[in-house]
Amino acid sequence: MTDDNRSPRPRPATGTTVLLAGATGVFGRHAARALTAAGHRVLALGRGAGNDVRADLDDRDALLRAVDGRHADVVVHAATALRKPPARHADMAATNTLRTRGTRHLLDAAREVGARRFIAESMVFGYGYGDFGDRPRTEAGTPFGPPGTSAALERTLAGLRTKEELTLTADGIEGIALRFGLFYGPGGTEALLELLRRRALPVTPDRGLVLPWVELGDAAAALALAVDHGVPGQAYNIADQDPLGFGAHVRLTAEVFGLPRPLTLPRWAMRPLGYVHAVLGTNLRVDTALAAEELGWRPAFRSAREGLAAMARQAAPGQSRSAATTSTAAAQEENRQ
Repeated sequence: MTDDNRSPRPRPATGTTVLLAGATGVFGRHAARALTAAGHRVLALGRGAGNDVRADLDDRDALLRAVDGRHADVVVHAATALRKPPARHADMAATNTLRTRGTRHLLDAAREVGARRFIAESMVFGYGYGDFGDRPRTEAGTPFGPPGTSAALERTLAGLRTKEELTLTADGIEGIALRFGLFYGPGGTEALLELLRRRALPVTPDRGLVLPWVELGDAAAALALAVDHGVPGQAYNIADQDPLGFGAHVRLTAEVFGLPRPLTLPRWAMRPLGYVHAVLGTNLRVDTALAAEELGWRPAFRSAREGLAAMARQAAPGQSRSAATTSTAAAQEENRQ
């Protein structure tokens, strides 16, 4: 499938201005492109050079000064403190703060700029860490942000829980949350490729456990649709149609790009990496019917196999034909973990 299938609804003609916090991040760059392509004007908000509005979400007063005199119709919270995938629970600390205090401050900024809508980047791990069986989690039928099974997991879940609660119950503003699966694709998968080249990324047996995934461009397309079509007060699951175990995803990436197959270790060997250990022990599926119905969103890439094959073709035109052919053939016999 192609990118043409990402936006089934007509492009809006409103010329909406979107203040995008986290615009220079991995997802933020995709989001900025998708919003611009949908006809919106994007104001990038962040600490570094290259942002239209330079401010730290942790500093409320400085943030409000930075947006003084600005106008935006929609504010998007896609800011993260992660520069690489988290390994230990401590790696989540700064991002947890952005999800709590940062969200409060950004909501104040949203009111300052006269925004009517606030969209939060959330994630499927807000449903919890653990084995949830084969039944997909739904937005209405499953509690979001349940108590963590350890103090460390509770800190992460509290961040996700608080970010959504603040967003969806904000006074005087339409709040929407997008619960994304694990990201992969251009801008994100390259770090994985480098580790695979160095054989520095071992995996563990999935033993039937699967996780939701979504290609970055597809995720950004959902955000662009939510600007105009999201229902106030609603959260949406955003993931492809083929959940895949973490180990299977890494092995698939190596296969598609023709890289060495990763080493396999027992899951207990990952215990020193507390956050990774929790993720590897999670079995989670999500239902995305609501996003299809209300946003008109359907992923261009129904599986990570499709998305990675497309990425490989774009990265090395003419070179990855054998990898793509192998991927297509294997997809017929292993489209689901």
